[in-house]
Amino acid sequence: MSPASGSAISKPSVVLYTSPGCPDCAAVRHYLDQHGVAFEERDVTAPGVADEAKVRYGVRIAPITVIGDEALWGRFAEQKPRLDALLSPQS
Repeated sequence: MSPASGSAISKPSVVLYTSPGCPDCAAVRHYLDQHGVAFEERDVTAPGVADEAKVRYGVRIAPITVIGDEALWGRFAEQKPRLDALLSPQS
């Protein structure tokens, strides 16, 4: 018997650092939306946000995707394999 689609599963928090006009940011945002993943979006062009990302994750160039304690950065194609692994339902 498969679990109900509305069953409560603990999901890690997700934060997406983006910048306006960034195609890879849009691709990560679309991926998260398509997979029903709730996320907080932070714009690195807002005062202090890029510095916050640099201090926390060592980079300040979007997109930066933070899932739980793991931070991913780089092009969407580079992030996608880890996104798939981190966001797949646990068996």
